[in-house]
Amino acid sequence: MTQDEMKKAAAWAALEFVEEGTIVGVGTGSTVNHFIDALGSIKDDIKGAVSSSEASTDKLKALGIEVYELNDVAKLDVYVDGADEINAQNDMIKGGGAALTREKIVAAVADKFICIVDNTKHVETLGTFPLPVEVIPMARSYVARELLKLGGDPVYRQGVITDNGNVILDVHGLEINDAKQLEQQINQIVGVVTNGLFAERGADIVITGTPEGPKIVK
Repeated sequence: MTQDEMKKAAAWAALEFVEEGTIVGVGTGSTVNHFIDALGSIKDDIKGAVSSSEASTDKLKALGIEVYELNDVAKLDVYVDGADEINAQNDMIKGGGAALTREKIVAAVADKFICIVDNTKHVETLGTFPLPVEVIPMARSYVARELLKLGGDPVYRQGVITDNGNVILDVHGLEINDAKQLEQQINQIVGVVTNGLFAERGADIVITGTPEGPKIVK
């Protein structure tokens, strides 16, 4: 089974947690694209979706799924998204697609966060994947200097502007043993919008695509 086939298996397995008549929180990325395709197969059974990025919004609308603004939705039963890395505590690094802030907001509203990944995303210690940090443009150099003090090597993601009009610093060289503490520490740097550590709000359910099929851990 290829990596993409494992992503697809995990994504389609997430349909099990989608209740009829509900609005579904939808993330961003290659694995989520498979989930959006899966949602399209039951689009007449759901009310619609809230999306974490313009790219996902466009794909949802192309399949005929109504997309709601989060401000118009009081609650979400589930939010389904991928991860760039995930550890045994269900802490994650996200933001490879530069949608981390909106992803974190939608995740905060949802009762359940369902993380869909292929088996290559599981790690013992977070940090091999560079940690994305969304930054107000005028604060980029200042924030980079502060991240250096934390032991990271921040690299400006050239040519990338987030859906919020901000820039991304990818922090290399971190070995993250206390994800919650580091998430809070980075978010306290003036000029940081948020960072790609999802530890304060980790995954509630992890669906992993494996060569043997999807594995669900609650």
